[in-house]
Amino acid sequence: MKVKVAKWGNSLAVRLPKAAAEAVGLSPGTELEVTVEGRELRLRQAVGYTRYRLADLVAEARRLGPENEPPTVDWGPDRGSEIIDDEYSRGEITLDDVSNKDASGKR
Repeated sequence: MKVKVAKWGNSLAVRLPKAAAEAVGLSPGTELEVTVEGRELRLRQAVGYTRYRLADLVAEARRLGPENEPPTVDWGPDRGSEIIDDEYSRGEITLDDVSNKDASGKR
């Protein structure tokens, strides 16, 4: 099926025939992803993701209970930028030292 390209503001637009849009489940407001492959344009429905609220995730985790908690995975020792080398990690200061600083920043 052929369609014509029209000017729409500073952009170009293509009107999709109703039958074609219905055949692939498009409706007004549907987001499409445009890709260029060689000299062809391809339209695909944009892959969306579900937004979750933290409160809903916590409630679901509590509902499932601790028996459904995934196992902890040991990825081995830290490597590269995962390694933290500071006074706290070397045991030279404690959490109390850090949290009891006065306003001047002195320990």
